[in-house]
Amino acid sequence: MTTSGQMVIGIDGDDTLWHMEKFYADAQRAYGALLKAYGSSEEIDARLLRTETRNIDVFGYGVKSFVLSMIETALEVSDREISGRDVETIMRIGHDILQSPTELIDGVADVIQSLSASHRLILITKGELISQERRIAESGLAASFEAIEIVSEKTPATYRTILKRHGVPVGAFVMIGNSVRSDIAPVLDIGGRAVHIPYHVTWAHEAHAPLASDSADTTATAGLWRLDSIREVPDLLARIGRAGTNDAPRG
Repeated sequence: MTTSGQMVIGIDGDDTLWHMEKFYADAQRAYGALLKAYGSSEEIDARLLRTETRNIDVFGYGVKSFVLSMIETALEVSDREISGRDVETIMRIGHDILQSPTELIDGVADVIQSLSASHRLILITKGELISQERRIAESGLAASFEAIEIVSEKTPATYRTILKRHGVPVGAFVMIGNSVRSDIAPVLDIGGRAVHIPYHVTWAHEAHAPLASDSADTTATAGLWRLDSIREVPDLLARIGRAGTNDAPRG
């Protein structure tokens, strides 16, 4: 059990600890080139995003859902005329993502090692189970985390359940991640604190998600910080710790 005065750090996986979205971006460019006879890359991207969003409730997140959505979109834009060879190409595009290397973001290994010596760390990552398990294993970071949570969605209820399971008061919790929709807004909604570290490429589904609050305030009293690099996290957490209750979240 953690008291409210002790910080427990939740950390996202994809595009916070290791690169992932850049592989999707490469895949989407190849997909657009494959379907160029049926529309511009912008048109194909927009159709694919609509299909992906519609399919999330059915297929969830991850590469397999992405591939199914690519095939469905290709059938739609081609009026069911896409060839079997092109469908095979789409399958290969997905296979390439699944087989892409797990590359840690610069500074991650040192920062996680440092934080694990002084904080309880919980990895909270979203996506398809097998794929996420492989990324975690290949990252070499698993031993630094007290707990690992692979979830199908990140909502306020998801975070409440995780915190309850691990005996973490919401006032002690700080979430670190790249996605406002998944890592930041839900945590602020339940009264926790969050550190946003944007990734240079963002999936449109995640990008179109403003914070629940319409306040532009990102000071410590708002419980939200934005950093350029994970390397800045240890210094930020040290400042929060020194400030104590002055940095408590609103509400």
